[in-house]
Amino acid sequence: MDYQQYLSHRALNLPASGIRKFWELAMATENVVSLAIGEPDYTPPQAVLDEMKHALDNQDTHYTSNHGLPELRTAISEWYNKHYHVNYDISEIMLTIGASEGIDLALRVLLNDGDEVLIPDPSYVAYKGEVLLNNGVPVMVPTYLKEGFALTVEDLEKYVTPNTKALLMGFPSNPTGAILSKEQLQAIADFAIKHDIMVISDEIYSVLTYDADHHSIAALPNMKKRTITLNGFSKAYAMTGLRIGYLCAPKLIIDMCIKIHQYSIVAPATPVQRAAIVAIRDCDDSIKAMREEYHGRRDLIVTGLQEMGFTVAVPQGAFYVYPDISSTGLSDEEFAIQLLQSKKVAVVPGSAFGDCGKNKIRISYASSRETIQTALRLMKEFVGELKN
Repeated sequence: MDYQQYLSHRALNLPASGIRKFWELAMATENVVSLAIGEPDYTPPQAVLDEMKHALDNQDTHYTSNHGLPELRTAISEWYNKHYHVNYDISEIMLTIGASEGIDLALRVLLNDGDEVLIPDPSYVAYKGEVLLNNGVPVMVPTYLKEGFALTVEDLEKYVTPNTKALLMGFPSNPTGAILSKEQLQAIADFAIKHDIMVISDEIYSVLTYDADHHSIAALPNMKKRTITLNGFSKAYAMTGLRIGYLCAPKLIIDMCIKIHQYSIVAPATPVQRAAIVAIRDCDDSIKAMREEYHGRRDLIVTGLQEMGFTVAVPQGAFYVYPDISSTGLSDEEFAIQLLQSKKVAVVPGSAFGDCGKNKIRISYASSRETIQTALRLMKEFVGELKN
């Protein structure tokens, strides 16, 4: 049966994720050493698991409101105020199936056909795909290794048009590990106000910073009312498979998101929401321990890559490093494929995240030090063989 005639142009034309493509290649490789996927090698804190089990044992498995549990939204409100000085009422917060659903909801609510969305290049692969799925036009704004992959107003001004509806950005960044200072965010806020555009700020890695603190753009003057903030529990509490995130925005935007969410999702699983309350209220020590370990792994992997002769912008957040491998004479795809084939080490070609990722690779250090050391040794062998 020819299914092509039944499939939408939207689905047919949507590019596949470059991350998943290489993850699948890696999984098909026996004894692979994978630094390809951005998933913590931790399990959730025991208190989180205990609370979820308690909810299941007590049959706390019924629907919540579409917004999510009031207790959880209250905890999120208190947490964002404490850490980032943004005061959200619980009517301005909703629970989502990971931050990924939040990206989709924000774009569905904001975009009409042909609206343009500014996106840093490189950036998380879902940003461009979600804009396309919502009939928008992704406009990629270059960032550069020599500038630490910071998003600048100078570059934004080159790409803004009368059709620009929003800026979608994620800092700390996947794939670069870049963060933005308060001064850099203020310049972007001034740009958004000047051009009257919305900002969608993906802050899923907000707690994973090493040499400087994360700042939320919604905390800046006149920005809460034009910012949709996305965050969640996957990276901070190693709860990736539990799929729980949240979206914070002005109440009218939340109301519009709920209209869509009630048809497509209803609400995240109730036991997971119960567990998330414990995570955000009681598990800051777990975040601190993870952050300290990632910091050490970052230093280990950056030193190893520099010793191989690669140019590296030292990541300030998340758990990725994004070196330039052009000195090898290979493209990023050639490098990733040959490294996997010859040494069974999996990384992701940088071009999966945008044109500015050409000749770069993304390496995740959300793996054990032993795995990182093994991967570095094998990569060093590979690079040495290329030179010979």
